[in-house]
Amino acid sequence: MLQFVPAGGAGLVPRMLALSAVFMVMTFVVFALYGVFAASVRSRLLDRPRVVDRLRRAFAVSFVALGAKLAFTER
Repeated sequence: MLQFVPAGGAGLVPRMLALSAVFMVMTFVVFALYGVFAASVRSRLLDRPRVVDRLRRAFAVSFVALGAKLAFTER
């Protein structure tokens, strides 16, 4: 079994801090890339009015469908 922090070993706090720092850096990189991707997609979508209208209609239809499903659901 793989143990990054063995139980009862010496120097556990620095090791846990190092692993926490690695996790935080990885999370920051993933969210930064997600933000860049979302911004590029947003700018491309907003430049096309037909796509924006279709997205609005799709969301409207989905909300109506979910509302209908909720209205006809029995307890």
